[in-house]
Amino acid sequence: MIEVRPARDADEVRAALALRLEVFVVEQNVPVDEEVDEHDETALHLVAVEDGRVIATARVVMEGDTAKLGRVAVARHARRRGIAGRLIAASEAHARAHGATRVALAAQTGALPLYEKAGYIAYGERFMDADLEHLMMEKRL
Repeated sequence: MIEVRPARDADEVRAALALRLEVFVVEQNVPVDEEVDEHDETALHLVAVEDGRVIATARVVMEGDTAKLGRVAVARHARRRGIAGRLIAASEAHARAHGATRVALAAQTGALPLYEKAGYIAYGERFMDADLEHLMMEKRL
């Protein structure tokens, strides 16, 4: 069984950060100084836990009535099981509970179908971030 929820303690946050490093820095060659930032200290870190191990994570940063969803990462062995969709739904629930009326994110273009399936709408022009093509997306809550 996979449990999707906020990280419970510093160990789970560290596991989430380690997973992000594996996915973004190792797999996608994102520079580590672009992956970890000042928002990690105050953000909500959601995790998907299976057999006591963090296998996926996402981060929510509140900015007024907008929740910024980001750093969605799923361990290679756990992909294609609907876990990212569950993290997105949990992020939206957190956002609503904290007064957000909108969720915004910068999606890697390869992940556009995932976010479109969850009801996100693209806006603006494609742009490069860490040498990966992105597009801004949003969903009204």
